[in-house]
Amino acid sequence: MRTIGGIVMIAYGLFGMPGTTGGYLVAGAGAVAIATGFFGFCPMCAMVGRRLPSP
Repeated sequence: MRTIGGIVMIAYGLFGMPGTTGGYLVAGAGAVAIATGFFGFCPMCAMVGRRLPSP
């Protein structure tokens, strides 16, 4: 879901708000969402010390 949300954010940032700083920020946040979706790493969880249980 994070990857799909990231794609939507990039599309909206680049096509919904073209050439604006806000559009680039939304697109950048979408790129981060895609990266966290692929790597399974959540920066906010790491900041508060939350970890997934070991298998």
